[in-house]
Parts: sequence; structure tokens; C-alpha cells
Amino acid sequence: MASHDLLERIRDRLEELNRSERKVAEVILRDPLTATGLSIATLAQRASVSEPTVNRFCRNFDTKGYPDFKIKLAQSLAGGTPYISRNVEREDDAASYADKIFGASIVALDDARRALDARRIERAVDYLIQAKQISFFGLGASGPVAQDAQHKFFRFNLPVTAYEDVLMQRMVAAASHTGDVIVIISYTGRTRELVEIAKVGRDNGAVVLGITAPDSPLAAQCTETLEVVTPEDTDIYMPMTSRMIHLALIDVLATGVTLRRGEDFLPHLKKIKDSLQATRFPLGDA
Repeated sequence: MASHDLLERIRDRLEELNRSERKVAEVILRDPLTATGLSIATLAQRASVSEPTVNRFCRNFDTKGYPDFKIKLAQSLAGGTPYISRNVEREDDAASYADKIFGASIVALDDARRALDARRIERAVDYLIQAKQISFFGLGASGPVAQDAQHKFFRFNLPVTAYEDVLMQRMVAAASHTGDVIVIISYTGRTRELVEIAKVGRDNGAVVLGITAPDSPLAAQCTETLEVVTPEDTDIYMPMTSRMIHLALIDVLATGVTLRRGEDFLPHLKKIKDSLQATRFPLGDA
């Protein structure tokens, strides 16, 4: 059954649920958007039931458990205004669409956090800490994420560049060699040029890290991937939650590299921070 029918299915089956599961359903139906952001413990508390009851309720609706149910619940809120956000309706006022956008971002980040594979993060950090130079590639909405990555990683005393132009990306990949790391950021993993560029980079000896969708054409060409799964359909809607997740993953990788560098590296980071003090008015000044 399509995920967008989930809310309707819950309403239709409300009377056939047992008393405890009906309490869970009523909490969800009362405010589905808020429900997508609740932990299983909070939902159980609001419904005055146990956490196993919530899990049993979720499995009754053909999901693997509570995390999978939350993803499908978020998907069931689809049908919003095309090319903006799947959660937003044309008649929404500022308070409504602001709340929906923040709510969707919180849910997506929480789901991504739960799905993170720590072993993949460790392997990605291993490659980055050994890199002779790092290049971040992103197109469209992923371009600013690549720029943010350059802003974070230049602090590590190695050559770091972000590229948003596909021709430059292709040339950099062709000129790469062993010791270089190329990080390609793509939510769909289906952009033909990026898939080709990943192959060019690997053929020339570079390590290619992908921040992308699992089982995508790009993922198949990468040395290692950090996989991102969200209900956002960027073929129709403006990229929002996926971009937030990508930015958070860049922060995770930068933090991993910083920790690997150890305490001896902290004075260098402090020197960079201190260099900005003269550019700012002191706190409390008008």
C-alpha cells in the first residue's frame, strides 16, 4: 500500500484496533506533523501506553518498526504545493508553513541521525585524515554544501577546494592521483555527470567519497559512501531537508578529523578563531 495512504488507513482501521493501539492512533491523528517528530518514548507517554505497544501498532501498518513508521508518516503528508515543499499547502499562513518547514527538518535530521552507520563515518574520516588534498564537488543545491565543506576543512592545513562547475570537476578528477580525496555530494546520486566524474577520479587513483542515496549509480562508483535517506522528492519539490542533512554530515566529518588531529592541533584552530576578533564589535556594543 502506498505510503501516502497511511493516515487514511489509520482512520479507516481505528475501530478495529484494540484499546491501547487506538490511543496511539488518536495521538497521531490529532496532530500528524507533530507526531513525526516524537520519539517512541514520548509518543508512548502521550498515549499512556508502553513502547512495545507503539511498536506493535506500527507493525500493524506494514512498517518495520517505529523509525520506518515515522518516515512513512512524513511521506503521507505529501501532496503539498509542487516545487516548494511537500508539507506546505497553498492556503497556509506564515505561522503554518514556518512550523511545517522547521518540523520537517527536525524529523529528517533525527531520522538521518538514527540511520547513521558509525563504521562508514570512521572509514570516511580515515580517508580524509590521510589525504594530500581534498576536493568537494556539488551541483545545484549541493553546491553551497560543497562551499560550506571547504570553509570547514581549509583549517586542517591541507589544500581544500570546492567546485560547483561540472567542467572544472571533470578536469580536477582527470588530474587527480593517489593520495587525493574527492567528496561528491548528491542527494539523488543520479546526476549523469557526477557518476562519470566519480569513475574518472577513481580510475586515476583518487579516493571518492559520496554523500548520496544508497544503491544509487553514484554510490556504485564511490570508494565509500555516507548514505542519506529522506522522504523528500527533489524531482518535484525544492531541496530542503536533504540539504540540512548534508550540512550536518559535513560537520560530523570535520569533527571527526579534528578529533583525530588531537590536542596538539587545537592551538592552530584557536589562532584562526582569534584572527577574527578584530573584525567584530565587542558583545554589548550597539
